[in-house]
Amino acid sequence: MGEFPDSAVNTTQTHAGHRLLALWIGLVQRSAAAILVLAVLATIGAAYVTVTRIGINTNTTDMLSEELPFRRNEAALGDAFPQFTDNFSIVIDAASPDLAGDSARLLAKELRARPELFRDVFYPEGHPFFRAHGLLYLDLDELHRLADRLAEAQPMLSVLSGDLSLRGLAQVLRLALDGGALDDVVGITEEEAVGAVAPALDKIAAAVESVAAEQAGGGTARPLPWSALLSGETPGPEDKRRFIVVQPVLDFDSLEPAAKAIEEVRRLAGELGLTGDNGVRVRMTGTAVMFQDELRSVRDGMGVVGLISVALVIGLLAFGLRSIFMVAATLVTLFTGLVWTAFFATVVVGELNLISVAFAVLFIGLSVDFGIHFALRFQEAEGHVADASGQGDALREAAQGVGGPLFLCAAAAATGFFAFLPTSYNGLSELGLISGVGMFIALFANLTVLPAILRFAPPHARSAVFAHPGRERVERIVMHHPRVVIVGALVMGVVAAGLTTRAWFDDDPFNLRDPESESVATLLDLLGDSRVEPYSAEILAGDLATAERLALDLERLPEVDSALTLGDFVPQAQEDKLAVIDEMAFFLTPVLRPQARVEPPSFDEQRAAIEALRRGLDGVEGPLAVGAARLASAFDRLELSDAALASLNRVLLGGLPARLRALDEALEAEAITPDDLPVQVRERNLAADGRAKIEVIPRENLHDADARSRFVDAVLAVAPGAAGAPVTITGAGRAVVQALGEAAVYAVVLVTMLLLVVLRSVRDSLMILAPLILAALLTVAATVVLGIPFNFANVIVLPLLFGLGVAGGIHIMLRAREAGSFKVLTTSTPRAVVFSALTTIGSFWALALSSHRGMASMGVLLTIAISFSMLCTLVVLPALLQASGVPPRVSPAPH
Repeated sequence: MGEFPDSAVNTTQTHAGHRLLALWIGLVQRSAAAILVLAVLATIGAAYVTVTRIGINTNTTDMLSEELPFRRNEAALGDAFPQFTDNFSIVIDAASPDLAGDSARLLAKELRARPELFRDVFYPEGHPFFRAHGLLYLDLDELHRLADRLAEAQPMLSVLSGDLSLRGLAQVLRLALDGGALDDVVGITEEEAVGAVAPALDKIAAAVESVAAEQAGGGTARPLPWSALLSGETPGPEDKRRFIVVQPVLDFDSLEPAAKAIEEVRRLAGELGLTGDNGVRVRMTGTAVMFQDELRSVRDGMGVVGLISVALVIGLLAFGLRSIFMVAATLVTLFTGLVWTAFFATVVVGELNLISVAFAVLFIGLSVDFGIHFALRFQEAEGHVADASGQGDALREAAQGVGGPLFLCAAAAATGFFAFLPTSYNGLSELGLISGVGMFIALFANLTVLPAILRFAPPHARSAVFAHPGRERVERIVMHHPRVVIVGALVMGVVAAGLTTRAWFDDDPFNLRDPESESVATLLDLLGDSRVEPYSAEILAGDLATAERLALDLERLPEVDSALTLGDFVPQAQEDKLAVIDEMAFFLTPVLRPQARVEPPSFDEQRAAIEALRRGLDGVEGPLAVGAARLASAFDRLELSDAALASLNRVLLGGLPARLRALDEALEAEAITPDDLPVQVRERNLAADGRAKIEVIPRENLHDADARSRFVDAVLAVAPGAAGAPVTITGAGRAVVQALGEAAVYAVVLVTMLLLVVLRSVRDSLMILAPLILAALLTVAATVVLGIPFNFANVIVLPLLFGLGVAGGIHIMLRAREAGSFKVLTTSTPRAVVFSALTTIGSFWALALSSHRGMASMGVLLTIAISFSMLCTLVVLPALLQASGVPPRVSPAPH
């Protein structure tokens, strides 16, 4: 077991393989022109079929087996409540609550008019039911405060409601500034007048200032926030924000399934004037929008990444091959094989997913390796002949020299990829199938198309220098001190193994997305909004009664803050609240429904009223002095033209009638039961077959992985059928980790078996695997040191390392066997290993520049893994060979 088997693997097999390769290369050489013509025609046809028929499935849930428990729970919930599938939220922020509410109602109305783009539009605050019963949803204390505030405002509202114009507003303000006069007119004391009017003066002055700025061409007028004035509360960001939840019509044949719906929202926002210039900001977030932003991030970044990758590969090929012709031949072969592999994916798989689409990058990195090894061996063989007459011998020598190792490398890489097939990660399984077959396509192309092109190579493209003093020094160190190298490798392996226990997996796909994208930035902004909980779980119960009992059990869990069912949409303490509302109706109904209103004033009458108010602002003292001075200054900046008066009417009073109507409608509230709730609310909580939904709100911040895991495990222990974002994230993470663990084991076992079968030596197989195991340990240790977590994107690196990294070891081992010497570092083989690894690193490193954090982390980790694999193969493997003490089979051949 410690010696090389006779004639490398087996004398008969080797001779047979050499004869077969010689016959094949002879055929290629004689028919080079015809082969190239056929290859061009086949590539054109394959490219046409691929472009016209390849499908793209961007649904991420399809990448995991439907048999996984969380997928079944998710599917059951989706079947019961299809309106929750692929939703996204439109977030409307405005300068005031009134403007936010009006903007949301207007936009929701337009969206409902487009059922071809939006299956469902849910804006509960704009629903007639909630407008009529909104006061019942306030806390009792909050309702009392509102009633007190409206009682204070009632006398002034009684004056204003009879004259909803600038004249009426000016009259109210003049009376308020003169407490005694207001007492005579409406029976309110001076102290009460100050309390009612002081907060309003600043807001009215700000509105007038905005009209003056608009008149001067320096801004946009901002409407007076009447709801805040009536409630007496200072609105916070949440008060000035509204949400519309929509379910778009998706097109999964497109890379951007929700693109049409999203663009329509943006178009409507602009058309309706819901823009920053008008004090409104419209943003979107949610699954569908985040997914599209993620795709655009990948697509936009891949343009630059692709150019950098191609430039690096071409530069490294040029440096390694030292010939424009050889570089062109390698790249043409690479492109041909890539198109053929894409054709296979089109015919056999039919569509790509977000994981399997990476086959192209993997193919480029591996196929170019085959081309480099063949081209460099061809150049080395050409150095042995005196003139071009020996070209055919050079091609045969190159094929016989690297054909066997290339076949073994292709088989090992394919084995590594095929190890993905049995896993439950469908996206990875499809990648494994496409890339595994792609390895044999790459092998065929590099043993057919590349030799056919090299048949026409000019003499100056055929030779290269392989000896280098630096490489000879490395060889002397490794060969003279192999045990030192091995001990050093063992020490590094032990240290790295200790660090691997601190590696971790980040299962939250949110962390892979670009934080600068609108959807992610919006969600991050909303995390401080008490109404937003992106990590709630959802449970499907047999009926409402069962759901309510289960909700009580869930609320007893320390990890759960609350569990909501349809019954939670029915307000509590309705009797007490209705009593307060009845009191409010008693003193407000006469104000909201005046018996008569005066005739609207003319512009001249309004101008006179404003001028009179302006004069009355001079000399105001006491608590109202500051607000009066600011309002006077604002009027002084305003030219009271008819247009300015029209703007003042719109800004100061435009929102009041709607607020008064809404208040009047809310005073008609009656006691409600679950049966009284709107159909859209009931359908979102009670399925057509009677099953009921429970929404479980976590107590902790589930952005933390440990908290999320605790919450999910606790909920699943009570309700095994739970679904929702945290369950899906945790379940998917665990499924992927298990799948990748299985794939890694399969890859190691299958590659080991392949090496044992082909090499017929346990020792040689273990010597090839040992550097790979060390490289894997060092890669995992590097993630700990650099603080790089494993995630859904980069976790494929470790299983791939064995399929990809084994190639270098195979080439070194078989070249040593062929030469009968361990001194192979000055031949073309290590040069090919180095430049193969460098081109692979160059193509993967460019991914690290992507704005998509998942792609970037994949590029970083692939670069680290391939770098460690190259170093371990070129340093540790030769040291192991030397330390084994096996004498060379034949004398070293000079190169």
